[in-house]
Amino acid sequence: MATLSIHQTTSAQDTLEIDPGRSMSIAGKGPGQDGAINPFLGQDSFALVENIGNTAFSIRIQKAGEIIESIPMAAGEIKKVTLLAGSEMYFDAEPGGKAMARVEFEKKQE
Repeated sequence: MATLSIHQTTSAQDTLEIDPGRSMSIAGKGPGQDGAINPFLGQDSFALVENIGNTAFSIRIQKAGEIIESIPMAAGEIKKVTLLAGSEMYFDAEPGGKAMARVEFEKKQE
């Protein structure tokens, strides 16, 4: 299984569990409302997402309440997702089991 590399000076990493059939705000709503802390909130960044569980889930990107993109995540899969300033990221777990994910944020270089 592939793993995410950690760059301490430019990223932050969190491990999350999402109950079956539930959704979780991961980034973009602000302190106290997000499941993970994106230190680059308010600017363009990347989220490296790894499904570390056995249950599939999806990544949902929204802006101003409108769904921009929905990205399926199979078990063991890793994806790099672009988060534009003002967008929100959610994880939507499948009803079959608890989803587990690792997410790391990186600043998008200009």
